[in-house]
Amino acid sequence: MKKIKVAILDDYQNVTHHFANWEKLSEKIELQIFNEYIGDAPNLTEKLSDYDVLCLMRERTPLPGTLINKLPNLKLVITSGMWNASVDAEILKEKNIVYCGTETKIHSTAELAWALIMNAWRGLQTEIQNMKDGNWQTTIGRGLKGNTLGILGLGKQGLQVANYAKAFGMRVIAWSHNLKKEDCNKVGVEYVNSNDLFKMSDILTIHTRLSDRTRGYIDKNNLKLMKKNSVIVNTSRGPIIKEKDLIDALNSEVISFAALDVYDQEPLPKNHILRNTKNLILTPHIGYVSEEAYEKFFNGYLKAVEAFINKNPINQIS
Repeated sequence: MKKIKVAILDDYQNVTHHFANWEKLSEKIELQIFNEYIGDAPNLTEKLSDYDVLCLMRERTPLPGTLINKLPNLKLVITSGMWNASVDAEILKEKNIVYCGTETKIHSTAELAWALIMNAWRGLQTEIQNMKDGNWQTTIGRGLKGNTLGILGLGKQGLQVANYAKAFGMRVIAWSHNLKKEDCNKVGVEYVNSNDLFKMSDILTIHTRLSDRTRGYIDKNNLKLMKKNSVIVNTSRGPIIKEKDLIDALNSEVISFAALDVYDQEPLPKNHILRNTKNLILTPHIGYVSEEAYEKFFNGYLKAVEAFINKNPINQIS
């Protein structure tokens, strides 16, 4: 029997075999692990054209229809989690390519958002660097209690962050395109309109999905509504904020600080301007990167491949 060719993409930490026992399928599959980001479409077409199965780590490598159409052997696509905005599900369906997901853990992104909030608001990054440089105190931190946390998007992630904020004695307000006042009332969060979300927030944290409505929604006009000492944190998707507008706002002190885990281009190029923008903390899209989530993802890949081989696909995404 001919072995099925399986590719796992973007395993940056090289942990495929740590989190799942692929040896159990060694007689049925040929497994290739890509630890580096492959890159643009021509490279992807060349590297992936022979594979029957692609395992995607979130949206690190997009799978648009133009690429799918150039992969003649593709029979199964597995994404970590049960939703992936960078996959053209319609084309997969048209070509009768099975599309599956995995279980996930959602707490780690909210926890990272809170860590970035605390770091940015308290000025920890500067003082941590001071200690490494042999210096002592140079900043005066700010306390969270009594300040206002604004949440753009009160879904599962946003609600977790809202509960963290309440524990720290913060006022919590929220708005998004689909959010209703009664939804906020049920969870003890104050509903406001869009303008007031920007005007009233001492810290604004983003937890909405990227869509046609949210792409570029946070632009120079909305940033100008914010307080000069305010902070913005994005652990959702980079393009929700207009990158140039945020850089300009930080450089001209329209707002005081920002913390980003997500970007327009990922991985972020080594010479990207954001790496040298002042009053900015950057992390490399690690919101979902946790042992608990990876255990679900990599075991989910294995289970989905095994189920496909047995002609009984699981966790199919319609």
